[in-house]
Amino acid sequence: MPAAFIGHGSPMNALDHNRYTAAWRAFGQSVPRPRAILVVSAHWYTNATAVTAMPRPRTIHDFYGFPPELSAVQYPAPGLPELAEQVADVAKPTWVGCDIDSWGIDHGTWSVLVHAFPDASIPVVQLSLNAFKDFDHHLELGRKLAPLREDGVLIIGSGNIVHNLRAIDMGRADSGYDWALRFDDAARARLLSQPTETAELEDHPDFAKAVPTPDHFLPLLYIAGLADTEPLSELVTGCAGGSLSMTSYTLGSTCPQAATGVGSAASLPDGLPAIETNL
Repeated sequence: MPAAFIGHGSPMNALDHNRYTAAWRAFGQSVPRPRAILVVSAHWYTNATAVTAMPRPRTIHDFYGFPPELSAVQYPAPGLPELAEQVADVAKPTWVGCDIDSWGIDHGTWSVLVHAFPDASIPVVQLSLNAFKDFDHHLELGRKLAPLREDGVLIIGSGNIVHNLRAIDMGRADSGYDWALRFDDAARARLLSQPTETAELEDHPDFAKAVPTPDHFLPLLYIAGLADTEPLSELVTGCAGGSLSMTSYTLGSTCPQAATGVGSAASLPDGLPAIETNL
């Protein structure tokens, strides 16, 4: 089964149609039907490694300051408790807790899946990001998930390579600051040639501006870890709001690359940017 890292940007992308959401849709149409989807979302950034294990995960609206139409979105995909057990098994000796009632499907997941798999019929499980672990730990945990792909599980990391909400410029709808473009380019060079060394981007001179908090960068490391013996491919590239990279990558996919450069812009927040309610 293929895998992907998706730069998800604003939650408003769930409602909009632009070149990024078109790429997500094309990816979903290109892959074999998964047995289940395992998502590592930037928005479940917590104090432990956990996996959702409920049969019916709720749709979480973890933001404010957006139109009511966004809060009305539901993604009623079933869960798959047995996959949670598989994740816990392949991750050993890392301990993975099974969450049966506290989390669900957050917008880092459903804002992408409403385009990639709009019928919400494929089981979805989320894996949390342990805030107390370093980059190498997350890269290695991603590598350990590889056997799940052989069992029909589509693994998606959902975040943003460049994610600096404080620097957003509403006038830069489909462009990036120089530092954002430099870091996005550095990540591209690493991901297309030496993906398992992606954690070393922490030493890049633009890292502090591009990644002021690690939550949106960490999902990338899981897909980089999976790319131990396979090359990554660009799915779509570009920046929005100056300080958000919307660049996405696929692993083992035959999906044609979507348009790059200037085009229909990704959505930007109206009013306040999304505020995450990470536990």
